[in-house]
Amino acid sequence: MSADFEELDYQETSLGELFLRRRRIRSLGEDVFEVKLGDAFLMSSLFHVVEEELARAGLSELTEGPWDVVVGGLGLGYTARAALEHSAVRSLLVIDALEPVIAWHEQGLVPLGRTLTANPRCRFVHGDFFALAASKTGFDSEQPGRRFHAVLLDIDHSPRDLLHARHRSFYEPAGLRTFATQLHPDGVFALWSDEPPDEEFMQALDAAFVTSRAHVVTFPNPLLESESASTV
Repeated sequence: MSADFEELDYQETSLGELFLRRRRIRSLGEDVFEVKLGDAFLMSSLFHVVEEELARAGLSELTEGPWDVVVGGLGLGYTARAALEHSAVRSLLVIDALEPVIAWHEQGLVPLGRTLTANPRCRFVHGDFFALAASKTGFDSEQPGRRFHAVLLDIDHSPRDLLHARHRSFYEPAGLRTFATQLHPDGVFALWSDEPPDEEFMQALDAAFVTSRAHVVTFPNPLLESESASTV
């Protein structure tokens, strides 16, 4: 296989075929790691500004620590790393439904794998974030009913563009109200979306939380030689 392209792993999962690839972009002089699920790109190490902003913006809303935090969706680890940069984060649970994604980090196949696995505050959980969000046990099976100060979610492309139809109920008012019971009273929920602010979803958030707002994050896209944008 060419040194400019390497398929690091391939797995069949309940959500479809999962690929981890390394690609050399000569024009940028760097290696890029990409995660694909079927024909859709889930994550690229070339674009992680918004994933990091998800953690920074969400945690900036909290009062004085220590904080217990959940990240929904491990991806390539950028949201988790940004969260751990806050010394006030006492514990971080990172939940992912795709076991190979967790294994990539544990085996050091992705750039941030060793960094996250070496941090004693960080624990990976193989599980369905959306099922856990609706359960009485909650996100931490070791401490059933445990509440968290912040939940940072980066799984679906947006509240409308879902990886699986069963996720839909989470984004509705009833699903959000059920999930909100897993947060401390002054807790924060932050979400990444690849689409512009969605007024209907903002209304659903307002039905479950005291306040809500959307923040558009722009970032350079060297492949298009222009700026792209996502929403937190």
